[in-house]
Amino acid sequence: MSRTSSATRARLIQAALELFTVQGVTETTTRQIAELAQVNEVTLFRHFGNKQGLLLAVIEDSGVFTRLGESLRSQVDQTTTFEQALINYGRDRLQVLTQMPELLRSVVGESGKYTVEHRQALGEGVTQANLDFADYLTTVIQRDRLSLRLSAEKLASLVNVMLFGYLVIELTSEFHQLWQSQEEFLQSLVELILHGAFADGELQRREETQRREEVEEEPGSGDTGKTVRQPVPDSSLNAPSPVIFSETVADLPASLVHEILQQAKKSGLRDYALAYILFGAGLRIEEITALERSHQISDAHRHLLQVTHGNVRQVPVNQWIMGKRYGSYTRNPLNQWLKSRKDDRSPMFVNEALERMSVPELRAAWRNFTAKLETPSPSIEQARQTWCVELLMRGMNVEDLSILSGLDVKQLEPYVRRSREKTALERAIRLDQKP
Repeated sequence: MSRTSSATRARLIQAALELFTVQGVTETTTRQIAELAQVNEVTLFRHFGNKQGLLLAVIEDSGVFTRLGESLRSQVDQTTTFEQALINYGRDRLQVLTQMPELLRSVVGESGKYTVEHRQALGEGVTQANLDFADYLTTVIQRDRLSLRLSAEKLASLVNVMLFGYLVIELTSEFHQLWQSQEEFLQSLVELILHGAFADGELQRREETQRREEVEEEPGSGDTGKTVRQPVPDSSLNAPSPVIFSETVADLPASLVHEILQQAKKSGLRDYALAYILFGAGLRIEEITALERSHQISDAHRHLLQVTHGNVRQVPVNQWIMGKRYGSYTRNPLNQWLKSRKDDRSPMFVNEALERMSVPELRAAWRNFTAKLETPSPSIEQARQTWCVELLMRGMNVEDLSILSGLDVKQLEPYVRRSREKTALERAIRLDQKP
């Protein structure tokens, strides 16, 4: 796109945003937009096709969906508690959306007029925004060493749905008596999450910790009566407790794993290497995005990855995945991807702009090479679950798996149960085949 064409497009988006915000989409004509942008209508149609196409561009450019991931990453260090992280996110999203009330009313009211392509684009925007929020939650959960009943993605979805529902009510009726203010709504939302999302005992543990650190007002002799903070020591509070997203293990069958790897191979060397690491080393996506080229150790006898994000450790990359061999220690999908690169960038996985892949980009790559599966697309977290179960079934003891996976033994209990279930089924089938 030429510089002139890009500038024209930007003027049209800005003009549409101004008119949509003031008078809504329905009451705004393409002629009005073109006149405000100082171009003719033909130019508008050439760039966007119609008013709905322009509306989609306005939404994408307004920051409702875009740039959310970068914004949230910068906010993590500004929070000290999980509650604060939720409040900050809610305030930020509501502030962005309430700046364009007429636009939002029109988006909701005219949704039935959108084409399938536009609805799909809007859906993808909503999904990406939700994934960005889920990554934000994951960072905070891991930092605070919390355990939740729900996955970060499900929790993010529920929060976003409730925020949107709040906005719809606020924008369509000012006469409701559901809450006194936006702040009251956000506080109630956080309370609901704190008492409903945490795993059994987690909220009680947090409350006990807070009570231990409460101020004790027992002035001693010669003091001025000032409040003194005296936390009660408890060695159990210092024990590491990495987050568990779900107690349900949903490992994948071998046939589906091999199909995913084949689809990733068709998608390109990078995607093939990503799938290989997911199923061959069991790393979390945050750990994969943090990998550097220098973090692999490969020779004729071993292939290791040095994990530096979260639980620092070394993890072997399996040659065999679900009964099928994928190369050797020195020649495999990861080695081939790195050898094919002509750049000198240090990250192990880069995007099209040769920048380090982000977590949302890695998730998008997974969705891309699993989209053509005949079965419903599995979640990326299931690759790690599959890896854990496979190693247990191949004879690894739970203590060794704890070291390799970064999960403690208690967190691995669901995987042990699942591996025993699969082993029992296999034995039952073999018994049935005997005369």
